Amino acid sequence: MARLKAKANAECNTTTISSLQALSALLWRATTQARELNVSQTTSCTLVINNSPRLNPPLSSNYFGTAIQTVSGTTTVGELLSHGLGWAALMLHQAVAGHADSVVRKYMEAKMMAPSVYQLREFFDPCGVMIASSPRFDVSGNDFGWGQPLAVRKGSGNKFGGVVYAYPGKEGGGSVDLEVCLPPEEMDALESIEEFMEAVYSTVPLP
Repeated sequence: MARLKAKANAECNTTTISSLQALSALLWRATTQARELNVSQTTSCTLVINNSPRLNPPLSSNYFGTAIQTVSGTTTVGELLSHGLGWAALMLHQAVAGHADSVVRKYMEAKMMAPSVYQLREFFDPCGVMIASSPRFDVSGNDFGWGQPLAVRKGSGNKFGGVVYAYPGKEGGGSVDLEVCLPPEEMDALESIEEFMEAVYSTVPLP
C-alpha cells in the first residue's frame, strides 16, 4: 500500500493522494483493461464515503445511523488507460476533497424535498467500479466466541459486477483485503493484467 501510494503521488508531484485512492485507481484501471471496453466508452470509479466528518460541525462519533454518499471520477476508457496510475488517483482525490459541507447539505435538502430509499445500485456504472466499505473498520477484530474470523465476506444483497469491498488486512501493517466482484471471465482477465498483479504480489518497490 505504501509503495502504491508513493507511486501515485510521485507521478503527480504531490503528497495528497491517499493509499485507498491509489488502490482504487489501480483497480479501476485494471478492471477496465480486463473488460476490453471501447476506447470511447465512458467509465467511472465511484467511492462510497462517510459524510460525518465533512459536515460543519461534524456528526458525533456516537451518531447511530448511516451518513454516506458517493463521489466519482469519470472519464473515457481511452483517457484512463493512456494516463498512469497517478492521473486516475488524483482525479479520485479531487472528487473526495470537493465533497464538503455545502455539497452534503445541498444533497440532503434535495432529499427532503423528494424522499427516496437509497439504493447502492442506483449509483453504479456497469462500465466502472465502485469501492465500498473501508479499511478503517476492524472487521477481523470481532470475536463472537469462536475466535478471530478467517475471512470477511459481504452477503449477496449488494454483489454485482464491478463492486469492491475493502477491509483491513488480516496481516495488519496497513494492508488491505479486497472482495472483488466480477463475472468469471473478467476475473480471469484481471489476473493477467501485469500492473495489477505486480502491485498485489511484488515485494520489489514500484518505480
